[in-house]
Amino acid sequence: MQITIIGTGYVGLGAGVCLAHLGHQVACLDIDKNKIAKLKKGVPTIHEERLPELLKKGIRQGRLKFTASYNEAIENAEVVFFAVGTPMRSDGSADLQYLEAAAVETAKRLKKYTVLVNKSTVPVGTGKKVREIVEKYYRGKFDIVSNPEFQREGTAINDFLKPDRIVVGFEKERVPAKQIIKTLYKKIKAPMLLTNIESAEMIKYAANAFLATKISFINEIANICDNNEANIDDVAQGMGMDKRIGSSFLKAGIGYGGSCFPKDVSALYKIAGANGYWFRLIEAVININKYQREKAIQKITKLLAGSIKDKNIAVLGLSFKAGTDDTRESPSIEIIKELLKKGAKIKAYDPQGIKNAKHILGNSIQYAHSSYTAARAADLLFIATEWPEFENLDLKKLKRSMRAYNIVDGRNLLNVNKTKKEGFEYLGMGR
Repeated sequence: MQITIIGTGYVGLGAGVCLAHLGHQVACLDIDKNKIAKLKKGVPTIHEERLPELLKKGIRQGRLKFTASYNEAIENAEVVFFAVGTPMRSDGSADLQYLEAAAVETAKRLKKYTVLVNKSTVPVGTGKKVREIVEKYYRGKFDIVSNPEFQREGTAINDFLKPDRIVVGFEKERVPAKQIIKTLYKKIKAPMLLTNIESAEMIKYAANAFLATKISFINEIANICDNNEANIDDVAQGMGMDKRIGSSFLKAGIGYGGSCFPKDVSALYKIAGANGYWFRLIEAVININKYQREKAIQKITKLLAGSIKDKNIAVLGLSFKAGTDDTRESPSIEIIKELLKKGAKIKAYDPQGIKNAKHILGNSIQYAHSSYTAARAADLLFIATEWPEFENLDLKKLKRSMRAYNIVDGRNLLNVNKTKKEGFEYLGMGR
C-alpha cells in the first residue's frame, strides 16, 4: 500500500519506519529540509529505541523515502497520515495551524480517492474541520479517519508494532475506508476498536488525562506520606497489587511533562469549558502537577538551610523522562528556571537531552558530560529524570566530587538507607 506521512517528529517518523517495516511503501514529508537531508542518509533526528535499525532497513529495502515536496509525497498516495504538531497555545487550547496547512497543501494535490488520517492528537470535531478544508480545494471523493497514536516516547516503535489496541474513527458508514485501514494494519495482532471520528478523538484525550490523573494522585499521596512517616514506594506497591488499579503510572516524583500529557490535559480542559462544562478533576490534576515543581524546590531549599542563592546545584536529567531526548515541558527544565531565578548556579547532565535543553536554557547553565563531573563541587545534587544510570550511581565516587553531601531525589531512584549510610542528607518524594 502507498502511504504518505506528513510530519517526521516523534509520531510521524516512528509510524513511518514501522509501516515500512510492515511492508508498505512509505513517503515521509517534512518542510524542514535539513531534517529531510539527514533522514535520507539514514541519520535519526530523534532518540528512539530501534529507530536507527528500522530507518536504515526501510531505506535499504526501498520501502521508505523522505521528501520536502508535497507534489512528490502525495502523487501516488492511497493513505495520507497527518502527523504534524498540535502544540499548546498560551490559553491552553490546541493550535491546529500546522494541521490546517497540511490539509490545504494535501487537498490541492489530490487526484483520486484517498483516505486522510488524523494521527495527530486533535480536539473533538477536528475531523469535520479537515473535511471542510479539503472540500474547498478538491471535488473528488475522499474519507477522513481519526487514528490516534498511543506511542510512548522511548518505546514508540514497540508500542506501534505491538499495541494494546488500535482505535479508528470513521465518518458514518465508510466501507472503502474501513477496508483500507484494516488492510493497512492486518499484520499487527491487536484488538481494533471501530467507532466514529468524534469518539476516536475523545479516546486519545481521555486516555492521557486519566494517566495524568494517576500521576497527580500518587504525587498527592506522596506529599501526605512526607508528613506522616509513610513510604510512598510501599504505598504505591500496595495499591498497584489491586488489579482494579494496576501499578503503572503510580510512581511519585516531580510530575509529568513532555509533548503529550501537558498539552492534551490542558486541551481537554479547554474543550470542556468551551461547551460550558467545568472539568473540576482535570483542573486539580493540572494544579497538582505544577505544585510538584514547587515541592521539589522546597526540598532543595530545606537541605540548603533556607538559601539557594550562589549555591552550586548539580541536576541529573534534562529530558522529561528516560529513554528520550525530548525536553518539551520537562519538569527538570521548569525547576532549573526557578532555581536560576533564586540565584543558583546550575551544572546539568543528561545522557540524551543536552542538545535540546540548550535550545531552551542556552548558556544560563553549565553542561557536563557525566553525572560525576556535574556533581563536582556541588552543594546539592538533584535527580530530575529516571535514567537507569542515575539509579546506579557510585555513591562513594559521588561523595568525592561534591562539596556538600545533599541529595534531593525527584524520582525516588536511590536506596534511602544506603544513601544516608554513605553520609548524605537525603530527601525523596514521599519517602
